[in-house]
Amino acid sequence: MASSSMWKEFREFAVKGNVVDMAVGIIIGAAFGSIAKSLVSDIIMPPIGLLLGNVDFSAIFWVLKEGSPAGPYPTVAEAAKAGAVTMNVGLFLNLVVNFLIVSFAVFLLVKGVNRLKRQQEATPAAPTAKDCPYCLMSIPIKAVRCGHCAADLPTE
Repeated sequence: MASSSMWKEFREFAVKGNVVDMAVGIIIGAAFGSIAKSLVSDIIMPPIGLLLGNVDFSAIFWVLKEGSPAGPYPTVAEAAKAGAVTMNVGLFLNLVVNFLIVSFAVFLLVKGVNRLKRQQEATPAAPTAKDCPYCLMSIPIKAVRCGHCAADLPTE
């Protein structure tokens, strides 16, 4: 009986709008992360590397401990294959730029959503009721006769 109740609670939790919204956000976020990673490594960093003298940032690394066979290693992958211990400075720089782009995009998104919320809160809702001019009771805005005093209401 307890597992049935727990299953029911879980189903109610899982189908709530916030959980579904969160799942959609995570999926879109992962896709956006891939786009941002490509933007950094394929679009932004190559021109910066070119301006700095043909530097490939993803290939900037320091060998902390030689592998077998000993270096020099042209790429991080070859150093790892040889068992060398490396500090991958260029890959870290790419990830920092990637993080800055993603966080700035999220900032812009949150800023836009907050602006829409403020506009929505600032816009007053259209009135749905008015006061009868004779008995001063609240009546629907479209009423042509007061439901309280039965007076014919003036048309506006």
